[in-house]
Amino acid sequence: MKISILLPYKENFSPEYPGAVSLFVFETTRISKFKKNITVFGNTEFKKKFSLKYKNIDLKKKLFSSQTKNYVKKFIDLERKNNSTIIEVHNRPSYIHILSKKIKKKILTLYFHNDPLSMDGSQTIKERKDILKNCYKIIFNSSWSKKRFLEGLENKFVNSDKLLVFHQSAQKGSLKLIDRKKKWITFVGKLNKAKGFDVFASSIKKILKKYPDWRAKIIGDEKREKILLKHDRADLLGFKKHNEVLEIFKKSNIAVACSRWEEPFGRTSLEASANGCAVIITNKGGLPETVTDAKILKKLTVKSLTSTLDYLIKNKTFRKRLQKLSIKNFYLTHKFVTNLMDNYRSEKLSYLKRINTNKPLKNLRILHITNFNERLDGRLFFNTGRRINNGFIRLGHSVLGFSDRDIQKYYKNFKDFKGAKTLNEKLRKTCYNYKPDIIMLGHADLISQDQIAELRNDYPNVKFGQWFLDPLNKKGPDYERNKTRLLDKIDQIDASFVTTSPSALDFLPKDSNNFYIPNPSDDSFETLNNFNKPCNVDVFFALSHGVHRGVLKYGKIDDRISFLKKLSEKTPDVKFDIYGVDKIQPIWADHYFKTIANAKMGLNLSRGQAIKYYSSDRITQIVGNGLVCLIDEKTQYKDFFDESEMVFYKNISDLSEKILRISRDEKLRKSIARRGKSKYIKHFNSTLVADYIINKTLGRICKKRFLWEK
Repeated sequence: MKISILLPYKENFSPEYPGAVSLFVFETTRISKFKKNITVFGNTEFKKKFSLKYKNIDLKKKLFSSQTKNYVKKFIDLERKNNSTIIEVHNRPSYIHILSKKIKKKILTLYFHNDPLSMDGSQTIKERKDILKNCYKIIFNSSWSKKRFLEGLENKFVNSDKLLVFHQSAQKGSLKLIDRKKKWITFVGKLNKAKGFDVFASSIKKILKKYPDWRAKIIGDEKREKILLKHDRADLLGFKKHNEVLEIFKKSNIAVACSRWEEPFGRTSLEASANGCAVIITNKGGLPETVTDAKILKKLTVKSLTSTLDYLIKNKTFRKRLQKLSIKNFYLTHKFVTNLMDNYRSEKLSYLKRINTNKPLKNLRILHITNFNERLDGRLFFNTGRRINNGFIRLGHSVLGFSDRDIQKYYKNFKDFKGAKTLNEKLRKTCYNYKPDIIMLGHADLISQDQIAELRNDYPNVKFGQWFLDPLNKKGPDYERNKTRLLDKIDQIDASFVTTSPSALDFLPKDSNNFYIPNPSDDSFETLNNFNKPCNVDVFFALSHGVHRGVLKYGKIDDRISFLKKLSEKTPDVKFDIYGVDKIQPIWADHYFKTIANAKMGLNLSRGQAIKYYSSDRITQIVGNGLVCLIDEKTQYKDFFDESEMVFYKNISDLSEKILRISRDEKLRKSIARRGKSKYIKHFNSTLVADYIINKTLGRICKKRFLWEK
């Protein structure tokens, strides 16, 4: 697993003149457990670089061409060869917009070191929403910066798992430093009004006049703004290397970071505190987050700064106490912050490693969204959704059933007439609390495409799948409606599973992952073994006009009724037990199982013309309970079963002849039924189907072969 770090263009990754970003990257990367996996990419003219794996992106000047775009483009070329898993971009949100379009399926992380609202690429709400969409994590150097990023965004983004705060870090000094302190007051930073240097300059002259044994150490420069400070004990040191600055902090008693502007963080106060200085800061931006113990100016004035400096100088005991607390309570060490970074990396890399291995997966969290029919008092308990659910559980996973139709029914009201709004909001909250690895939908029509898209953005680790059982043959029932239902969320789904061969469905997008699954059997549901006993009914068949309706719809025309009448007429000496026809109501649940317990054969007849591999879930109830399954050969189930395991018919005449033969031959009937159940339960059971669904949704390549995977 490789990690690429992309620095801002012209960020000097060199100890000679490093920027704050380079220092942060160097200090954290050199002690990271992923150090060997990390390559830093940047652009600098300095020959001496920090001692890490570094690749300098050299650019030739081109007229009428953006060097920044050329810089990112060249990085993309290098990255395609490097082929890293994670790309971490520092302080350039505009780079994310380019990378997300050019490099697909890469894990992008953005670090903010400045105010997001002041930077190209994150100033507008749309830009920030795009960043949220395209990044796996967005990391801020302070809570203040995070709040700035969230300005104008909806509340739903506030608790997004994508948004993290990793403060900058420093090397923690020893308490022994305090006894070696000199009477120095230090200011480090740009010598301009934004940093409050004008106030410091006026104040320090007063202090130095009052305390002749104290000195001021001023580190920094400013070419654009000239603020005069002349005093024989005010040392204007100009730019200093980072290690030289730290040595001055170690000797300084007091450090001042009196910014006038909203500092996103503040490295000066951080490093001064880590080295035992008594620190004075303003309450601006993220400055208060840099120290645990400091004197905070409510207002930045010459009077307030002067009086605070005066108090610290006169009260040596308090000053030393503040210095000790600064070191003792300092926690933003390089190790602490690096661990935070490595934890986020480990989370993603271990997840990918786990998913990409051939070892069986356990302990996944699966949010299974389908209709569990709780409101129907057990009438539809024995359904495919529960079979698949049982399979997930048997594989050792944590499964949270989310019964969408029940929730919609219970929560709909005048303000939300269909209950869809409440349902989608409840799903959002459930995901926030449960944090699933997989969200699996089964006929979850009321879950909106927008809600799935939002969840994908909020939880980039989560994989989404859907299963669909209804007929999809063009001359079958509800073709257009069923097609629309299947396609509704397919752009947001990692894998779709249908009980019709995808090769027979010309409307499926070619760039989507579509897989066939058989109707799964379940040992806890299919408990009968009719082949072990005599039965007084030859052929069983039941139809309904909708499982949720539960009763017949009078006047409804069904092509299966015509088929059954012709079959009965052609086979007069056979005992048929038929439900859902001629005012005989359909049967459900326990009544259904008690009825089929008396049948030798079950007719697996679906509405419309037969299509490759499609069958309703009645096939599991027939075969799984030890009945001989009578099935149209145009379903092509001969790809899975032979004539010793199922009975395939060409037409009504052929079916009639085979029914007669089997009804008169108990040995043959029991043999076919026993073989059929044995094979179906072994190869088409809910545990195997659930395992297949999980692996395909996660994009795993499994060595295990499934009988239906042709």
